[in-house]
Amino acid sequence: MAPPQDALFARVALIGIGLIGSSLAHVLRRDGLAGHIAVAARSDASLDTATRLGLADSTHRDPAEAVAGADLVVLCTPLGAYTEVGAAMAPGLAPGCIVSDVGSVKQSVIRDLGPLLPDGVHLVPGHPVAGTEHSGPEAGFAELFDGRWCILTPPDGTDASAVDRVAALWRQAGMTVEIMDPNHHDQVLAITSHLPHLIAYTIVSTATDLEEDLQKEVFKYSAGGFRDFTRIAASDPVMWRDVFLNNREAVLDILGRFSEDLTALQRAIRRNEGEALHDLFSRTRDVRRGVIDANQA
Repeated sequence: MAPPQDALFARVALIGIGLIGSSLAHVLRRDGLAGHIAVAARSDASLDTATRLGLADSTHRDPAEAVAGADLVVLCTPLGAYTEVGAAMAPGLAPGCIVSDVGSVKQSVIRDLGPLLPDGVHLVPGHPVAGTEHSGPEAGFAELFDGRWCILTPPDGTDASAVDRVAALWRQAGMTVEIMDPNHHDQVLAITSHLPHLIAYTIVSTATDLEEDLQKEVFKYSAGGFRDFTRIAASDPVMWRDVFLNNREAVLDILGRFSEDLTALQRAIRRNEGEALHDLFSRTRDVRRGVIDANQA
């Protein structure tokens, strides 16, 4: 069957169909951007769900079958699976195909995936900066990307038209596209995303280690702050395990800076330095206003 007249791609292969993959599939369906959507996943349940929701024209357990004939392949698996998936799908990739992804660490994509791709295949790593604490194909929705940023980190020498086609896809999904150096991306995301998740996991872990009677009260009287931390900490544990392992240098650097700032805060509280606390809280409130002004609240 011929692709729709306004389709960006004749065949798109989604490798993995979790929150981001299924949301992208909803966009492809809604806007007629793909003539055929092939979905590959390890789980029969995920593939059955993708079919039931109308997100896949064909489903595959073998990534090489899914990518055969595709002009765009998007990896939507945890970062730790990229090497295995890349090796499995490489025999099915045709010259001219674009391979992209949705992971939140980019240097590791170029390092792990790039060498596995055949000559003539274009690698355009991507990171749609959007998500919820939910996972799985049923969690996806087309509006997930509206008003958010998508960062592309193509290696030097990447075909410009391939980058433009991936950018056009994410703009159609409602995102603002930014081209960024992969190392810079990983440093920025270490502070804006990775450290907050690490802190959330730690705070919730601390709460679960409290005495049983105190723990019950914490859960019962959870105010906005703790409630928000539990929402973040409910995110996919496999995905975040791989994020921290694949962006370890940047995360450890930012974590070291955070530890120094936390020590300074402990000192100010211990010494009753109210003015220092007030100055800190005033500066951080200005940061929150900046987030709101950037429409990222």
